[in-house]
Amino acid sequence: MSYTYTIWFALAGLLLGHGFVGAAVGGIVGFVLDNLRFSQRRAATPEAGGFVVPLFALLGAVAKSDGRVSEAEIAVAERMMARMGLGAEQRQQAVASFNRGKQPEFDVTPTINELRQWVGLRRDHAFPVLDVVIETVLAEGNPSPEKMAILRQLAFALRVSDMELMALMAMKGYVWNAGSRGRGPGAGGGYVPPTRNTQGPDPYAVLGITRDADDRAVKRAYRKLISEHHPDRLGDLPEEMRRRAEARASEINAAYERIKAEKGFK
Repeated sequence: MSYTYTIWFALAGLLLGHGFVGAAVGGIVGFVLDNLRFSQRRAATPEAGGFVVPLFALLGAVAKSDGRVSEAEIAVAERMMARMGLGAEQRQQAVASFNRGKQPEFDVTPTINELRQWVGLRRDHAFPVLDVVIETVLAEGNPSPEKMAILRQLAFALRVSDMELMALMAMKGYVWNAGSRGRGPGAGGGYVPPTRNTQGPDPYAVLGITRDADDRAVKRAYRKLISEHHPDRLGDLPEEMRRRAEARASEINAAYERIKAEKGFK
C-alpha cells in the first residue's frame, strides 16, 4: 500500500496548520484517502489463480459442445496446464473442472459469470482469457456454430465486441464475416463461422478496421489495441498468458506497420 496522500496531506497540514496538530489532521485525512485508493485497486485486480476452475470448466464445455471431445481438444487443455505452470493441486482442480464442463447437463452461464467477476474491470485480462478459449475453439480447425456460440457469450460477458473478437480470430489466421451485428448470447442470425485464411492474418482485421479507414482511424485503433494487449499491464497472470499477450502485441505492431507501409503514412 502506498502512503503518498498521507505524507502530502501531513506536510500540507504542518504548513497550513502551523504545527503538529495540523500535520496530524492532514495525515489522518491522507491515510483515509490512501486506504480508499488501495481498496479500489484491490477490487479491480483479479485474484491470482482465481480463473483456473471456471476457465477449465469452460474449456471442457467448449470441447463437448459439438458432441464429442477430441484428442486435439484434450491436448490443448493439457498444454495449457503445463504452460501455466499449475501446481499439483491446481492441476487436479483444472482436470476435475474440465471433466465437469464435459457433462451434458453443464450450464456455461454461471461459469462465464465467474470469469466475468474475476476479470472485473480489467479488460487487459479479458483478452488473454478469450485467447485461451479461442485455442480450444479452433483446435479442430474451422469451428462449429456451437463452439462459437459459447465464445461469443463469453466475449459479450467480458464486454468484448464482435469486432474485437473478430480481430482476435484474425490474429490466428481466421476470417470471420459475422452477418449479424446483434449482441448477446442469442444474436447471430446471419452469422458465418470463421474459416482459416491460408495467406495469413489480414492486418485490417487484426486492427478491427475496414480498408477504407483513414490515417487517424488506423492510429486510434492501433493505440487502443496495443494498450489493451500490452503484457506490462497484466500483473500476476501466469507466464503462459503473459507470453500470449506479448505475441498478440507483436501481431498488432506487425499489422500496424503493414498498413502504414501500404497507406504511406508515418
